[in-house]
Amino acid sequence: MPTDIEIAAAVQLAPIADIAARAGIPAQAIEPYGRHKAKLDLAQLSPGQTPGKLILVTAINPTPAGEGKTTTSIGLADALRHIGKRAMLALREPSLGPCFGTKGGATGGGRAQVAPMVDINLHFTGDFHAISAAHNLLSAMIDNHIYWGNALDIDARRVSWRRVVDMNDRALREVTLGLGGVSNGFARTGGFDITVASEVMACLCLAEDLDDLRARLARIIVAETRDRRAVTAADLKADGAMAALLAEAVKPNLVQTLEGTPALIHGGPFANIAHGCNSVIATRAALDLADYVVTEAGFGADLGAEKFFDIKCRQAGLMPAAAVIVATARALKMNGGVAKADLERDDPAAVARGAANLVRHVENVRGFGVPVVVAINLFPTDSDAELTAIETAACAAGVEAIRCAHWAQGGAGAAALAEAVVALAEQSNGFAPLYPAELPLAAKIETIARRIYRADGVAFAPGITAQLSRWEAAGFGALPVCMAKTQYSFSADPGLLGAPTGFTLPVREVRLAAGAGFVVAICGELMTMPGLPRVPAAEGIGVGADGVFGLF
Repeated sequence: MPTDIEIAAAVQLAPIADIAARAGIPAQAIEPYGRHKAKLDLAQLSPGQTPGKLILVTAINPTPAGEGKTTTSIGLADALRHIGKRAMLALREPSLGPCFGTKGGATGGGRAQVAPMVDINLHFTGDFHAISAAHNLLSAMIDNHIYWGNALDIDARRVSWRRVVDMNDRALREVTLGLGGVSNGFARTGGFDITVASEVMACLCLAEDLDDLRARLARIIVAETRDRRAVTAADLKADGAMAALLAEAVKPNLVQTLEGTPALIHGGPFANIAHGCNSVIATRAALDLADYVVTEAGFGADLGAEKFFDIKCRQAGLMPAAAVIVATARALKMNGGVAKADLERDDPAAVARGAANLVRHVENVRGFGVPVVVAINLFPTDSDAELTAIETAACAAGVEAIRCAHWAQGGAGAAALAEAVVALAEQSNGFAPLYPAELPLAAKIETIARRIYRADGVAFAPGITAQLSRWEAAGFGALPVCMAKTQYSFSADPGLLGAPTGFTLPVREVRLAAGAGFVVAICGELMTMPGLPRVPAAEGIGVGADGVFGLF
């Protein structure tokens, strides 16, 4: 079987102008970046139809066996067009960290890919570089302000704004700045996060337009003064320059699937440390252009879907029409206790045990009032007995599970899933966020922990509840909560697979993202700067006579 990169290279892509025309985008609205990708000038679009139906693709908790959420999103969009529907994709951009680390690329797989896959997986149109530059400009302006007299009376011990880089680099988690004498500023401790965890990324992805983005940037809190007053990017007069750096990045990127389905790929926050959804701007543009828009939320539904509903949909006023939960027999076997080395062995009993993870995600998503269907992403090694075990578990939970062969067959292999999604989307639903905005911040964290993770309770580290109370007193109590937690488990313990109960969720730190409009709760040992694995994917990537080659 050819590799993903070989499959993608064998497909003759349509010129981006043809893809734009297929989506109803006028020529004056596209700003080409080469032959097969473009930025959209939204001011040149004239929405003239009833907004389309928004379909969320989410998944069970990820395992090293793979689930294929992005691949299924792409296959579903192609399948919707296959059955005669006007469909578009609205996805996130890949981060260089995972591309060169463990996960690899994020453009799908097999016959269900977005392209040009190498461009998308690497620098694409430069959005992440612009976000990193805007974020680090603010960092530089903080230290520069302190150096030149500190008129705002910033307490250097209470600078909360870290630097970012779009790479996995554990050595940068904690650093000392300003060493080398007076000319280099004042020494203080700091650190780096990965760019996808940047509040600037979240601001861009939740903004309605460039003006709203600048307003969000201005509200970012970076430090406190000696008398504990908040210092913002606006106080430092940094918001204008930051917005200037992001003026092109705020425009959505248009590409295509291997079958020619239009795709808007824009923004890329991780769901384990950020809110895990593509931009509101791209999602709304797609809804104005298509009858069905397929989007995804990162990692398992306990993270990505919960944040999609409670943060993105709440802030943007979006109404999801249906949700797809992706599962594989291999991943459910791992949740059922099978080691990765033994996944090739037929084991329907392990699948049945691991299906408890799937059932809990189904229950959670339906708890938001959104109708659900399960997509079984097929692998050649799956046995009929294993697939039947998934179907049986889904049926017992009150939903349909559909076998999908989009990896091998493209859109035609997911036609049954597309038909099911259309039927679900035609139903009226009672979508509502998990908690009301007026609930106290600590109670919001406890609600997510108990109702989504099934924890017995929450253990807040010393000082956290007092910090949350101070933020409430300062007017931030109505913000939603963005949980930062391991993606591998409902708990904060990545080794606790399946559907665990009887645990307490440890919250070790909270961060206020006033610009993005949420409070981050960091649980357990989760790192906001990942590290590379023993054998990083970067070792298998290089440049050959015909261009870039590698794993992806």
